Amino acid sequence: MFKDKLKNIALDGTVRQNPTFRLVLGTCPTLALTSMALDSLVMGIAVTFVLICSNVIISLLRNIIPDRVRIPCFIVIIATFVTIVCMFMEAVLPALYESIGMFLSLIVVNCIILGRAESYASHNPVGYSALDGLFMGLGFTVSITLMGIVREILGKGSLFGAELWSFKIGFFASSAGAFLTYGLFIAIFNVCYNAVDRKLKHKHAVKETDAHAEAVAEAQAEAAVTAKEAE
Repeated sequence: MFKDKLKNIALDGTVRQNPTFRLVLGTCPTLALTSMALDSLVMGIAVTFVLICSNVIISLLRNIIPDRVRIPCFIVIIATFVTIVCMFMEAVLPALYESIGMFLSLIVVNCIILGRAESYASHNPVGYSALDGLFMGLGFTVSITLMGIVREILGKGSLFGAELWSFKIGFFASSAGAFLTYGLFIAIFNVCYNAVDRKLKHKHAVKETDAHAEAVAEAQAEAAVTAKEAE
């Protein structure tokens, strides 16, 4: 039971409900920060931390928070953890904070976090809510980091700040390049997802058909035996 639940949560967060490529949420950091792979990775880690922590607290308080003020309460909880992330980054990684600090603050109104708080954490136990936050954050982190890697390599000729070559396509470092890259990633991801989904559904249908045919054959055999015994 737990294994099945864990598998479903993991697949939902990383593939079936991937927040970046399937649900198209959190587009502000996706478009703004993916010109550098490191910025994308750090933002993804920050969002994952806030997702896990806010999901846990909201799940713990799901039977206490009045329904009519749940959204303001969720935002206060999320904002608390965002503040912790900002303070940590400013103290430990000031250069990186200078680069992405403005977007860290926007995590408070990130649709991924508020959406999971409303649709999942407020209706499920703490353990499952923490796992939901982890895998949703992982799906987001991997997605924007992959975009950051592609855009940095093509647009700046570097990877995680280390220069690879002098050849650059400046377009991919621009805002227009961000939209194009995002659109291509969404298209590729969904084409692959739909192809795999169709294959799995076909395989499942074949199994069900075989199982039905086997059950019918067994029933007919039993009926034949019963008829022979009756004679």
